[in-house]
Amino acid sequence: MSRFRRVLRRGLVAFLGAAVLGVLGLGLLWFLIAPKLPDVDQLRNVELQEPLYVYARDGRLMALFGETRRYPIEIEKVPPRLKQAFIAIEDARFYQHHGVDYKGVARAVWLIATTDAKRVPGGSTITQQVARQFFLSSEYSYTRKLAEMMLAMRMENELTKDEIFELYLNKSFFGNRAYGVAAAAEFYYGKSLDQLSLDEMATLASIPKFPSSGNPITNPERAKLRRDYVLERMADLKFISPAEANASAAVAMHATPHERPIEVYAPYVAEMVRQEMVARFGGDVLTKGYHVTTTIDPALQAAADQAVRDGLRTYDHRHGWHGVEKQVELQAGDTPETIRGHLRGIVMQGGLMPAIVTGESDNTATVMLSDGTQVDLGSDASEWTGRSPASLLARGDIVRVRIDMPKPAVGKDGKPVAAEAVDATPKYKLDQLPRAQSALISLEANTGALRALVGGFSFAGQKFNRATQARRQPGSSFKPFLYAAAFERGFNPASIVLDAPVVFRDRVGHIWRPQNDTGNFAGPMRLREALVQSRNLVSVRLLDAIGVDYARKYISHFGFPIDHLVPNLSMSLGASSLQPLAVARGYAAFANGGFLVTPWYVDEVKDRNGKVIFKEKPKVACPGCGMRNGQLVSSTVVDGFDLGNTPAPAPANAATVAKPVEPAKVPEGSELAPRAIDERVAYQLQSMMRDVVQRGTGTAAKVLERPDVGGKTGSTNDHRDAWFSGFGGGVATTVWVGRDDYKSLGYREYGGKAALPIWIDYMRVALDGRPVMANDPPQGMVEVAVGAGGHLVANGTGGITEWVKTEDLERMETYVDYGPEDAAPSEDTYDIF
Repeated sequence: MSRFRRVLRRGLVAFLGAAVLGVLGLGLLWFLIAPKLPDVDQLRNVELQEPLYVYARDGRLMALFGETRRYPIEIEKVPPRLKQAFIAIEDARFYQHHGVDYKGVARAVWLIATTDAKRVPGGSTITQQVARQFFLSSEYSYTRKLAEMMLAMRMENELTKDEIFELYLNKSFFGNRAYGVAAAAEFYYGKSLDQLSLDEMATLASIPKFPSSGNPITNPERAKLRRDYVLERMADLKFISPAEANASAAVAMHATPHERPIEVYAPYVAEMVRQEMVARFGGDVLTKGYHVTTTIDPALQAAADQAVRDGLRTYDHRHGWHGVEKQVELQAGDTPETIRGHLRGIVMQGGLMPAIVTGESDNTATVMLSDGTQVDLGSDASEWTGRSPASLLARGDIVRVRIDMPKPAVGKDGKPVAAEAVDATPKYKLDQLPRAQSALISLEANTGALRALVGGFSFAGQKFNRATQARRQPGSSFKPFLYAAAFERGFNPASIVLDAPVVFRDRVGHIWRPQNDTGNFAGPMRLREALVQSRNLVSVRLLDAIGVDYARKYISHFGFPIDHLVPNLSMSLGASSLQPLAVARGYAAFANGGFLVTPWYVDEVKDRNGKVIFKEKPKVACPGCGMRNGQLVSSTVVDGFDLGNTPAPAPANAATVAKPVEPAKVPEGSELAPRAIDERVAYQLQSMMRDVVQRGTGTAAKVLERPDVGGKTGSTNDHRDAWFSGFGGGVATTVWVGRDDYKSLGYREYGGKAALPIWIDYMRVALDGRPVMANDPPQGMVEVAVGAGGHLVANGTGGITEWVKTEDLERMETYVDYGPEDAAPSEDTYDIF
């Protein structure tokens, strides 16, 4: 045998041996790896992480929660050229190979054999990338590469090419928390996929290779090189013409951050929804793609937010300028960028933008905003302070400014002036963060549905929700709850109680002398007038007459935890610390005929596929429901109190008896809410609180020109808290104003001055288009004439008229007539215990 043939034979044997060893090695690896590979069939039902979506009742977006921006898109809705851009840069033979591109693998092997590089490009198809994204780590090893290829081939057997491509486009990371091409298009360009231009498509396709260091915001120069290469590859593959590629490559990089626009601003409610969803469905709700529809009305929420901001600004301006927010040292040679740097981290709050003073001259001060804009503040920018900006500010001061948009002008005829005749130039005003805070809660009285909620001046400044997390003393706005308890005990609006000095002594000798806000005393007076004038001493005597324990138990029916109600006579003056939301719930019971509705704000929850997984079914108020022939069919006895109107026969001296009405029915699909108080007591308190607005401490609300508006002011010691709670048009709304540090709001900052204007501004919007609510007396009441001493008089002989419960008529004959005011005792002393 020739030498050549021997060498050839040995070569063939060596080759066959190597091949056999290779096959055995691959077989061994397959045997070791294949059993450990996951089932690719699960990709058919894969759940990609999506944020939690929160919407207002009309479907407008209120909030997005979650670290992952992702909006999965179906492959059919991806523009063809966008798909071609990804194919051109990632896997040109995607629709030809079966999961592994052997040409690419051979090219990668050749590079490994002929270079010193530890990692080489090529070899990974789109299918392999999907396999790695869902099942494997980013570890660089031959074992992982083989597992990736095996998974890719399995995927090609189980899934279609479009299914694999859809997974790739929705799973890939594009930087800046954007996962999936739809989220990337929105973040970088503020567009949907069908709105993208060719250069934008090429840019997006270039990002997944270097999502953090090569995206068009972090590194636009590198991103441009990648984009142009994508365009070149698309032209090479005949996806686009060379002219189109050149034209798109000439477009400047223009990506900027775009957050998904929030259409309804309600951050306090949105955070309440997030917490509710976590409590209801678990801690992973921020990645499950739930869609939550709330009860929030966008128009009312906007009105509430504006009312709180305007009201707190008005309050704060009453107490003058309280100085700049901060002072920093500016050097003469500081650049605009250096000056702006001092504003970094200072957020806008309640429409008040941070600004730094760069100079002042004469009556003018020049400030720079955080975006570098220079603004001159003229003398009219600080007219509310009575001083010019130049006298208030110095270079380096950090202050707040707001844009004061001009209001539409109105001519002498009352008609709007043509828009072109109005100077629409926004004017900048000097302002300051108010020292006070506020909360506003508005409910549908019959259902408890939350329509608007504001928990403070600015969620960006403080996330503490004063509507639900704070507990403050309600002051005199608590009195209607006490009066309701007294009316259950036999008192009525015409009952006479003495408004005169009284002293209480406890067991250790401490003396308490409650006072009226006015400092004077009116003597014997009807309870209706006592509530209208908010007489403290009448409330104290009333609570003493019915008993503290009784009153606490009864008032707890309004939804207040009994341990939140102080167990002494100071409860009569609103000394208990209560949540503003709880107070609003209590006032809803007055407005809806005596039912305890539960506030709610999550109306419906859908999963990522649109399936409804939760639908709220609130218990509703229904005055007159359950009545038959004037009698209650179902029991309404709660804690020993009969809270239903069980009419007694009307005596002969009753002027008018309430007319029977057709029994009402609970709306189909709803349940009846439990009773809080007798419907007749609710009627009496509604009537009395309407008088508070017509001629009492809430007369400012008469501007609403609605006879169904009623409510009660509230103030606490040293004016630490100011309240107004009320109702109208089927809406119950509570407003609280106070300081987080419990300091005084200032001299004479009563509820009618600090809180009521906010309530009015909001209710003006809330009541628009709502019908006036009737206040007809329910069955079991009679209209009687009452004399000056609180006793019944014959019809037609004078006195005032009141609607009272039929069973209370007997008691009215035994009321004590104090006679003239000077006949009343000057001061009584009682033991508190």
